[in-house]
Amino acid sequence: MALVKSALIFYYNNILNKKINIKTPKIPKKVPTVLTKDETKRLISSAKNPKHRLLIEILYSSGLRLSEITNLKINDLELEEGIGWVRGGKGSKDRMFILSKKVTSHLKSYLAKHKREYLFAGREGKYSPRTIQKIVKEVASRAEINKNVHPHVLRHSFATHLLEAGTDIRYIQALLGHANLSTTQIYTSVSTKKLKKIQSPLDSM
Repeated sequence: MALVKSALIFYYNNILNKKINIKTPKIPKKVPTVLTKDETKRLISSAKNPKHRLLIEILYSSGLRLSEITNLKINDLELEEGIGWVRGGKGSKDRMFILSKKVTSHLKSYLAKHKREYLFAGREGKYSPRTIQKIVKEVASRAEINKNVHPHVLRHSFATHLLEAGTDIRYIQALLGHANLSTTQIYTSVSTKKLKKIQSPLDSM
């Protein structure tokens, strides 16, 4: 769109000598799908395979992107510190992420038996993005969640639930690895917790 706009302005201004101003239409931003806390609990409890359950727990509790959890290695985790590292993530930057106490406990049990390089690996190497997407979708179906649930929905839910708990949006920005705060601010339009507490003027009459 930007390239077409520039070409038209150049053609009219420099070739036809006619001054024009083209307004670029605003592309509406879609509000991301977010799970409620109850739906998140149902999703986690519906994962019968312990490995799949751990996968979903990390996606939700750490806010990782699909590509980041796919490439996550055991050596990227610092369990005693309750953190992990995304190596060479978006923008080729390293980023710290948090590990919940529950997840850390489950990871210790899991790693006692799991000795491969990648945290989530199968017989043919690390889990593919498609495999992870399939796992999340199947578990969501079992949990009877009537939303289009995919790995990024858990990232959206992580950010929204932190915001509703009062976490500073700048900290959420850092945890998500957003370069611009404006990207993180989409979650302020998703969080309805404070809006629901506002009393209608009719009820105060």
